[in-house]
Amino acid sequence: MNDADELEFKRLRWRCRRGMRELDQLLGRYLDRRWRQAAQGERGVFLRLLETEDDKLWHWFMGYETPADGEIAQLVEHIRALPA
Repeated sequence: MNDADELEFKRLRWRCRRGMRELDQLLGRYLDRRWRQAAQGERGVFLRLLETEDDKLWHWFMGYETPADGEIAQLVEHIRALPA
């Protein structure tokens, strides 16, 4: 990973910190396990996901609601399925 990629990764790590342990763990797990090998399209979906308010993220990740955006819904399910 070059310096620019490493800087972006650190910024993303900060953006994944939501102040709610469950969300922090889910988003951080995706970042650690998938981000580096993810295609640009998937990365774009993840960046859109990070723009979402915490209460919506909570409902989506806990399975109480489903995102209207199909790409985000698919990524949320993928993240939920990552082993702990």
